Amino acid sequence: MIYLDSSVVFSVQGKDVNTAAAVSLFRSAHEPLILTELCEIEFINALCRREFLKQITHAQAQTSMDDLELNLRKGIFQLLPFPKAAFDRAKTLSRRLTPSIGVRAADVLHVAAAIELGANSLYTFDRRQHATAQAAGLAVNPLS
Repeated sequence: MIYLDSSVVFSVQGKDVNTAAAVSLFRSAHEPLILTELCEIEFINALCRREFLKQITHAQAQTSMDDLELNLRKGIFQLLPFPKAAFDRAKTLSRRLTPSIGVRAADVLHVAAAIELGANSLYTFDRRQHATAQAAGLAVNPLS
């Protein structure tokens, strides 16, 4: 399984400078693409924040949210519940990796969730989360 961080989901569903790279990653993936409720919330919030900042319209935000729902219904992405055990793992990862990498709490939670769900890879465009996932033993996508 490949765990998707919200930065990668946003690049496909919300469109940004990493859209082409995200589409390429998804096309080359030969394993299920999974995301959790945390990713879904971050995606929705990012769209709503862009709307607040007048970077997109309400209609554009809604279209991106609808597109994600459609991709979930089609089985392109699988939405899994956030595993409770990820909180304990995130505490351990935070103590071990944040002092040297400086990763944010939400990003540590994504890495911990990926491990708890049995993913072998994590796709992200966030450099600190990328380093954290790699240090935690997950395969990661190449960064440009």
